[in-house]
Amino acid sequence: MQTNIRPRRSFIFTPGLNPAMFPKALACGADMVCIELEDGIAPKDKALARARTLEIFRQPLPATSAEVIVRINCLRDSFGLADITAILDMPQGLPALMLPKVRTADEVRWLDGLLTERGHDTDLHIIIETNDGLEAAAEIARSSPRVKALFFGGVDMAAELGCKNHWDSLLYARSRVVHAAARAGIDAIDVPYLDLEDPAGLSVAAMQARDLGFSGKGSIHPKQIPVINDVFTPDEAAVAHARRILSAFEQADTGLVVVDGKLIEKPVLREMQRVISIAERVQKHNASALSDR
Repeated sequence: MQTNIRPRRSFIFTPGLNPAMFPKALACGADMVCIELEDGIAPKDKALARARTLEIFRQPLPATSAEVIVRINCLRDSFGLADITAILDMPQGLPALMLPKVRTADEVRWLDGLLTERGHDTDLHIIIETNDGLEAAAEIARSSPRVKALFFGGVDMAAELGCKNHWDSLLYARSRVVHAAARAGIDAIDVPYLDLEDPAGLSVAAMQARDLGFSGKGSIHPKQIPVINDVFTPDEAAVAHARRILSAFEQADTGLVVVDGKLIEKPVLREMQRVISIAERVQKHNASALSDR
């Protein structure tokens, strides 16, 4: 059983300019909480947002099962360089950084080298939202062992491609991101659904993303989190099926088994392990949340 798999069903942004919102974001049920320093912060407020965000990490974080991430600015502009300089000046690194508008694997390798030199144990999450980034997605995904997920930036991607921000228009781009992430053995996270008043549409979009191979989906409001988590949480039937497949392979001396009348090959084992690992982590989190009430 793989032990390094964690649920990344949902994520939400919280503004770096307003640290008071961070605890609320941690409590909303999202698997990932990302403090925002990039698009959601006006240029005149970048320095203040950076200072307030880094102050959060100068003391122990609240107990949480959420993965805490900071989305910095693009590494190719002055705001991004200022973000990295300030982060590297901290005695201890941040848990994870989200890198926007990545175009090449060299950007990731460059940052990996700086973090390693400083002794920071920081995970990286990469947003694929440019044409160059999409072309290099497979190389980017495997550019560093720090990279844990590729995020699909649909809005910027649609603008770069000159297409509408619709599922069909972006299917090829989404598929390339999923393929690159799967090849590297990391997660792929889909873009947030932008209509807050359409929970049914959100559910459909989340199911489409899940069925394409995404591990999770973004949100723009806490009320979207339960819908997203529900879609990306393996149900009891899926977990039972995964356990039967793993058990069959444990007992078999072959790369092929028949489960529920279907021929199953060994490459599916990783996905079955992932299903069970996520279900167990979610069950443990839910039990802990109930005991805290």
